[in-house]
Amino acid sequence: MRALWSLPKAAPALLRHLAAYGELFALDIARAQREISASLVAALIAAFCVFFTLLFACVALIAYYWDTPHRVTAIAWLAGGFLIVAIGALLYQASLARRRSPFLADLKREWEQDRLLLEKILSGDEGPRS
Repeated sequence: MRALWSLPKAAPALLRHLAAYGELFALDIARAQREISASLVAALIAAFCVFFTLLFACVALIAYYWDTPHRVTAIAWLAGGFLIVAIGALLYQASLARRRSPFLADLKREWEQDRLLLEKILSGDEGPRS
């Protein structure tokens, strides 16, 4: 019964917390969007570079059997350059994946703290009175 009487006291705090949860949710969604965008860009760069590496490897095979020996060297350097960029993009994507924060981590942490406080309020255990 005491829990019902304490609800009007707790209502403003609960409403403030709900608004704060909305803000935390928005911040967590924005962070997740940035992390996913960066990961997607790195994956697209890696895929693009792998495609050109394979393309130039094929051209190198064709040029190898052609007359001019300088064409093979030029194509090999181009393929090597794209391969280096692809490896760099993949390493960057792997580092992003390791640093990625759990989805809605701040919201979950705050909810755990507030859930304990709400259980304490609703149980009627308000601590010592003066």
